[in-house]
Order: sequence, then structure tokens, then C-alpha cells
Amino acid sequence: MGATVLPVGSDRPERPTGTATARERVDEEATVRLRRKAGRAEPSVEETDATGAAEVAEVGDGATTDGAGASEPTGPYDIEDVDLEHRSRPLIDLGALLVAPVQGRNLRVQVDEATGAVKAVLLTDESGAVELRAFAAPRNGDLWAEVRPQIAAETHRRGGTATESEGPFGTELHCEVRVALPDGNPGVQHSRVVGVNGPRWMLRATFLGEPARQSEAAAAWNQTIAGIVVRRGAHAMPVGEQLPLTLPEGLQRIDKPAD
Repeated sequence: MGATVLPVGSDRPERPTGTATARERVDEEATVRLRRKAGRAEPSVEETDATGAAEVAEVGDGATTDGAGASEPTGPYDIEDVDLEHRSRPLIDLGALLVAPVQGRNLRVQVDEATGAVKAVLLTDESGAVELRAFAAPRNGDLWAEVRPQIAAETHRRGGTATESEGPFGTELHCEVRVALPDGNPGVQHSRVVGVNGPRWMLRATFLGEPARQSEAAAAWNQTIAGIVVRRGAHAMPVGEQLPLTLPEGLQRIDKPAD
């Protein structure tokens, strides 16, 4: 796969006044880059601390382009139900999550600067972003039904609103929280939170930007979520603990030059 690292803080599309963009939500400090070692074909990656995010690469060869007219999602999938050896499309292996590259969309990782642990995976483009995390779940039960009220309560604590609605993956939350924009003016952060229960795991996807506000924009991103493969592992884990994420093999760390 070809890969090109895109700069943080690139030009943004115009947005309604008073609306926080997805990039403003996740971009705070881009501190470290990762690139593939010689002879390896993995995409380039950048990482940041846990309050920011890391830019990965725009992947060309083997990527697909999502369309708003795509069919209803059938995934995400458990790794036991996927034949990885005979897939026609590549997957980026991030440990608990395997993600298919999409033409024109960037993969980013959120990293805890103190421990180096990968905390979340983000897919971004100029219209918005989605943050991905997977958690250990009970063999029986509905972890997403238990988590939704907690997310809603936290949103209300921050002075926002959280409304449930039915979507292609089941019940989802639409949240609005007032935030301060970079120019100092007040704005509103929109998010759409989706949860999918799998075999002893739950995938949580948090959409930001246009995919959180517009159904037309969300349709293409839904197909991306439907293509995700979750690797739970057989070891015992407490319910609700996040499944470990890792960076792709063959990548080396490069310090970002000072401005």
C-alpha cells in the first residue's frame, strides 16, 4: 500500500458559525511521527499524547471509497468469523481493532504520552472523524445498554444534552455540549455515539463533525464501521476494560522537528 503522511492543521472546510469541528475536538498537540522501516509496506503513522491525536497516512493502493448510497451495514465482525488470509482488501492491524483503509480518509492514533499506550483509533477527513475503542463484555448481556446512561449522565454533567435514537447499529446517542472555540467564542460540539455488542466485546464509535450531524454524511462512515474486525482474545478481562491497541509492526518513531 502506498502512504503519505498529511500535516496536522491543514485547511478546513467552512462550517456553520458556532460549531466546533472534529479537528478542533481532537487536535491539540502533534508531537511524534512514526514511519515504516525500509522494506515494510505498512502505512505511515503519527502519534500524540492522550489529549490529542496522531495523524496516520492517507492510503492509496487497496483502499476503497465509501458512498452515501451504500447498503446497510452487516458488521463489525469478530475475528473468528473472518478469513484474513483470503481477503481482497487489506486491513491495518492495531491489536484489538483491524481497520480497512479508505481512500481520502486518514487513520490516527491517540497515545498516552506517559506510558506509550495507544488509547484510541481515529479515522478523519475534512468533514469529520470517528473515534474507535473496544471493550471487554460479558458472554451474555448488553454492555452497550449499560454504558449509554453513563455517557448521557457525563454529558449532562458538562451542561450538555444527550438524546437516544435508533440507527443502523441499533440505539445510539446524539450529544451536544457547549465548548469554547479557538477564537474564544462559544460553540457547540456535536457527537454521535454508537455501540455494537459482539462475542465478549463491545465496539464504541464516537462520530464528530458532519457524520454526527448529517445523515447523508453519516452513511459513508457507517460502512467504515461495518468493516471493522475486533480481536477480543481468549484471556479473561474485567467487564468494561478497554481491549489493548497496538501500533502496526515495522514502524519506527521519528521526533517531530521543532517549529
